[in-house]
Amino acid sequence: MATLEQSAALSGVSKSTVSRVVNGDEAVLPETRRRVLDVIREQGYRPNFAAKGLKSGRTNIIAAILPGATGNLGADPFMVSMMHGLARAADEADHVLVLSLDEPGFRHSAAELAAGGTVDGVIFSAATIGDPLLDPLVTTGVPVVTIGRVEPGRVPYADVDNAGASHRITSHLIELGRRNIAAVSGPLTAPVSIDRLDGYRSSLEAAGLPQRSELVFEGDFTEQSGRRAIEHLLPEAPDAVVAASDLMAFGVVKALRDRGLRVPEDVAVVGFDDVAGADSFDPPLTTIRQSSDALA
Repeated sequence: MATLEQSAALSGVSKSTVSRVVNGDEAVLPETRRRVLDVIREQGYRPNFAAKGLKSGRTNIIAAILPGATGNLGADPFMVSMMHGLARAADEADHVLVLSLDEPGFRHSAAELAAGGTVDGVIFSAATIGDPLLDPLVTTGVPVVTIGRVEPGRVPYADVDNAGASHRITSHLIELGRRNIAAVSGPLTAPVSIDRLDGYRSSLEAAGLPQRSELVFEGDFTEQSGRRAIEHLLPEAPDAVVAASDLMAFGVVKALRDRGLRVPEDVAVVGFDDVAGADSFDPPLTTIRQSSDALA
């Protein structure tokens, strides 16, 4: 890997010119910029983040906060894929991504890191309505973006059309002739869970089907909560289940089979996310695909 000095010598320009090209200075002549960029690509030059930070007052470090993820991060394929996408996107922009769980027992909170100038920005995932971790971050003045909407206008966010997608997949079950459709939501303190449940309900309403609270179970996006949902829902004899995540759908299918029910003949099951393993599950899971790379 070439140094700044070597890149300058090979380009026939000064070190300051290489630095200006790397930092996107538009005052550099186009021909000079092309020559320097060609050398940088060929030699694999990368700027020194520490030195660059001392000059610019920035660290080029982005914190990704996953509150409550300690026990579930490795078990959630979508979140693992999301973290990989975030790290890759940061790397492509010459930034570094660091993980902050921001949970009791950790000495340094993400808000403390932001206020102290350790990070240039924060990506906050799995935020709930009125999440107490979010306000301290916003007040630091460091840019904050959430994965999934929180409250309208509070902070910028990246999200998919959760309500529309849930409406669509519920309507698919209705088109197949299912009429007693249950839902397993995520925690209803999270906008993503509320939106997906709203989509399920709007689909039932559009089809003229009754909305019954007995057919809704509040889960937590884990396979275990999918299993618990069946204990609650089976007395209502559902002929289909809309799960707000693939992990919960896996739990629903396994619990149905444990009770001698066939999927999809007796009870159809659909999920959300299209995680790794959904297509090879038995039977392959019908699900909504959301791109973790696009969100990242």
